[in-house]
Amino acid sequence: MNQTLTAEQRHELKAALEREAQALREEIREELLAADAHRYQDMADRVRDPGDAAVTDLLADLEYAEIDRHIRALQANEAALRRLSEGTYGRCADCGEPIALERLRAYPSAARCLDCQSARESREGAPPRL
Repeated sequence: MNQTLTAEQRHELKAALEREAQALREEIREELLAADAHRYQDMADRVRDPGDAAVTDLLADLEYAEIDRHIRALQANEAALRRLSEGTYGRCADCGEPIALERLRAYPSAARCLDCQSARESREGAPPRL
């Protein structure tokens, strides 16, 4: 595959990245507000037994894991926007070949072609997805 993105395709993908970034920022903001409203300490003060404490710990861990996942997705999105401005967007970070337009449309922050991403996931495991 030897494709180059057209100016129109780059514009389309940049708009998709910007929409995704805005949505991720809003999700992170809402999750931080929710976490603040349900502060771990406030819940822990009401814990009556060790079982309640375990549930409280689990809920807090889940809230923070979700926030962390969204932050990593936002970082990948921002890296894609940087690649776009540098002129390297749409090229695989591993093999340097063009990433299929269909893949970029489905996953605009993709840094690798499907073959290299599959190989990476075989070695390291699949990354968490939104």
